[in-house]
This record gives sequence, structure tokens and C-alpha cells, in this order.
Amino acid sequence: MCGPMLVDAGTKERIAAFNATFRTVSASPFGADDEIGMLNLMTPKSCREVLRQADAGKIVDLALDYFVGMPSWAAGGDPPFQMWMTHTPGGTVVDDVMGVGRSQNEQITYSGDAFSMYTHCGTHLDTLNHFGYDGEVFNHFHHHDHLGSRGWTKNGADKHPPVVARGIMLDIPALLGVEMLPSSYGITGAELNSALRRQKLELRPGDVVLVRTGRIKSWPDPIAYMVDSPGLNLDGAKFLAEAGAMMIGADTVSFEQMPTEVEDNWQVVHTYLLAECGIPIMEVVDCEALAEEGIDEFAFVGACMKLRGATGSPIRPLAMPFAAR
Repeated sequence: MCGPMLVDAGTKERIAAFNATFRTVSASPFGADDEIGMLNLMTPKSCREVLRQADAGKIVDLALDYFVGMPSWAAGGDPPFQMWMTHTPGGTVVDDVMGVGRSQNEQITYSGDAFSMYTHCGTHLDTLNHFGYDGEVFNHFHHHDHLGSRGWTKNGADKHPPVVARGIMLDIPALLGVEMLPSSYGITGAELNSALRRQKLELRPGDVVLVRTGRIKSWPDPIAYMVDSPGLNLDGAKFLAEAGAMMIGADTVSFEQMPTEVEDNWQVVHTYLLAECGIPIMEVVDCEALAEEGIDEFAFVGACMKLRGATGSPIRPLAMPFAAR
């Protein structure tokens, strides 16, 4: 059986989506102090079981590299990824910043660099303070009380634990017989369920779910990759949330169908998953190797940078296929 049918009554009480009110920030089913939402479904027992099944000799890197000129939200006014040298071998000889003299500087080749970026750049995580309603984010943390001059004090990337969980990849282009979904295509719950059945997969509470659109084949062309990207519509997001998905990722930078099908909410899926359901989102996840090698069930391992209070953070997700189905 696939989808929400696997959710029993006890688990249902721990899934925020079942207690959500449309366009209202939800209280966490895990208590008033909770800052990680559905990631609470991860337990030491579940982590051990996932790693027990994993083939550690086969690791698939789901992240893309960062480089100057990569697609970013610069058109929206956010800073692009920038990287520059702070030390070069020749410059060190001239500058002698360490005060050790020319002979040592010529012998010791010293290079160093720095970077700056918008936190929602490249393969990254959206944390639960990224989107909300009426000044609040998940679990009723309000910007008046929990947003200072240096960021949020609640729901930030620093609170996001390393994730070890069962992962599944739903291949929507393969379902529809195309290489890449068309621009602005909205993925429905029925299509997600059809993909589960086609791939002979169960969707279990506590899973990390990756949704492939094929759009990453356009990377790194910023126009072809970023404009009017396909993705989950609200119906598709509800299907995964009510099935108990713990974290959801996609191979696009917008994650959801763009532009949205809902006229008065330009980020209807983001607000629903983050504020109503307490489900973190991953974007720019490279699913192509999984699709090419026919890997759709795996141990997912990923940890983001612990950026205090940040609404997003780079993440290095990895997939290790299960040794046997």
C-alpha cells in the first residue's frame, strides 16, 4: 500500500498536516518548544535501522558544486555566490603577512580564499523560519519576539539536526515518459501515488522524499533552469505531508510549481509545508544519478551548516542504496 494509507491513528497524531488549518501557522505536535517539526519522527532506532540496510560501498552525491556565476536569486535582489582569493603564492611573497621573510614565503606555497552568498543558493535547506503567515513561523514563533538584528532565535539552521532516514526518489518524468517536465508543470498527489505504484515503493512516515522533475538537466543556464520551473502543486504537497514525509526535496531552485496556481499566494507550497506542516524543504538536489542507476530507495544522510538563526543553509545530501529490496 502506498501513500497516506500507511499512517495509523497513533502516527496521525504526530503529523502536523492532519491538525493544520489552511493559511494558519500550526502548533507543533511535539510541544511548545519544538523547532524542528516533522524531523522529530527520526529516532536513534530508525537511524540505526536505515544504516543497517545501507550499502556504504555505493555513495551517490546529491549536491552540486558552488561556483561564481551559478544560478541564484540575484534577479530578486539577493547576493549571488561570490568567491575570491585572500592569499596567493605570489602575493604572499610580496605582502609577507606572516612576517617570516621572502625565503620561507617562496618555499611555502600559501593559498587562501573566502566566499559570500545568499543562504538559499545551490543545494540547500529551507528551515522552518523561511516562510510563515502574519508575522509568525511554525509553532507560533512571532517575529516581534523571536527575530533580532542578527536573525531568528527560533527554527534556524543551527537547530536542524543531521538527518539519517529512509529516502525515496519519485521519478515523475519517467512516469510521464518525458526527459524533463514542461515549464510550470504542477505535480499532483495522484501523479505521486502513480509514481509510487510504478516504482513499487511504499511511502512511510519519517521518510525523506525526493521529487525528480528533470529540470536540473538545464543547469547551469540561469534562464532555462530558474524561470517558470515545474514542481509540486498544493495537492501534491498535501499528499506527501499527510503521508508523513519528514523532509521533502526537489531538483529545482523554486521547489514548487512556478508561477503558482493560487492567485493570492505566490509561495503556496512553501507556506503550507513550512508553516502549516513543519516539513523542511531541500532545493537544487541532483537526482540524475539516482534516475540513471535506477536507485529509488536508499539511506539518506545529510547535514546543513549550523548557521545560527538562518532561514536556509547549504546541505550536502548523500544517498546509499539499500543492499536489497
